Amino acid sequence: MTRFYAASEDDIRKGRTSDIYFFRTLEILEAEGKERARVYGEFTAPTLPQDWEWGVFAGLEEAVHLLEGHEVALWAAPEGTVFAPRTHRGVPVPLMAIEGPYAEFAIYETPALGLICQASGIATKASRVRKAAGDRRVISFGIRRMHPALAPMIERSVYVGGLDAITTPLGGDLLGKEPVGTMPHALTIILGGPKEAFTAMHKHLRKDVPRIALVDTYWDEKAETLAALEAIPELAGVRLDTPSSRRGNFANIVREIRWELDLRGYKNVKVYVSGALDEHTIPELVAAGAEGFGVGTSLSNAPSVDFAFDLVEVEGKPAAKRGKFGGRKTVYRCENDLTIEVDEEKCPVCRSTMRPLFKKYLSKGNPVEDLPKIDAIRDYTLRQLEKVSFAK
Repeated sequence: MTRFYAASEDDIRKGRTSDIYFFRTLEILEAEGKERARVYGEFTAPTLPQDWEWGVFAGLEEAVHLLEGHEVALWAAPEGTVFAPRTHRGVPVPLMAIEGPYAEFAIYETPALGLICQASGIATKASRVRKAAGDRRVISFGIRRMHPALAPMIERSVYVGGLDAITTPLGGDLLGKEPVGTMPHALTIILGGPKEAFTAMHKHLRKDVPRIALVDTYWDEKAETLAALEAIPELAGVRLDTPSSRRGNFANIVREIRWELDLRGYKNVKVYVSGALDEHTIPELVAAGAEGFGVGTSLSNAPSVDFAFDLVEVEGKPAAKRGKFGGRKTVYRCENDLTIEVDEEKCPVCRSTMRPLFKKYLSKGNPVEDLPKIDAIRDYTLRQLEKVSFAK
């Protein structure tokens, strides 16, 4: 009996989540004796959604595991690579490439695309939020807006994109991170009011868990903040999750709370904000004094990066459909300004010598090198984010 509509790892690896036409194509090619034709294909994202001028490549680790054990070679940009969709000459930038007998990977085109498309979209949105928030703490609140089977992927992707923390026990276990959180409005409602909730939270929470009070359930945010200060001697922060219908000028509310805390000598108590936030709304709140953000829907519902997979070589000869650029390409990137070009070693911007971007991850289906740990990927992303802005 089906209880949750989610594919298992076994379903994915057996191709049960793949488009049926790949199976039928293999039947036709087998009848023609061509199912083992050796091909080379590339994954590109010629355009990016919304107003994005750069993206963050994510989902590679799962793509490697998907194709592991099959007679293929796999090359890709390192996970966390910040990329522009096209070169200066207008050629779509390959971020991943595969070579081998077509029958070895045909049915994996569908899941391979799904793995990198959605993860890259979420990682990119997370990086844009990271840029907007600067050095302020940003926590991912987005898992409740998507199917729970996707929660680990969402939390891994936002961490790749540079966010600071996730909230679920499973995500924490998979990433090796301690999940974080504040408190729900339900605690205040069930216990009968802010004072009762804050007192109970301080009394019963583990000593090592920071006390961050949610201060907008029943009273004015300032009034609940003062109640939290009275009930929790070790108050670490307050969180404003004021609904839009009651919000007014949210930045001014943040300023008022920050003023009241500072006035009373609580400069160490931080002001956290959540609710309908993204890279466009955060800067004003940073300027108002917010020191942390819980970002949800805009992350989990981030638009997918529309990667496409195209064969560009068959039996060693260039081959591509209309509108595509045939032949395998060598991808180079400038370490100075992150410019990416194909088949061109000199950076068109600074004229320095660029380095090959691709690494080889699989050879005949066997891992070539260890995949990086999640913190190394995040650090790689953050180093690149220092060189980009929303205008690039």
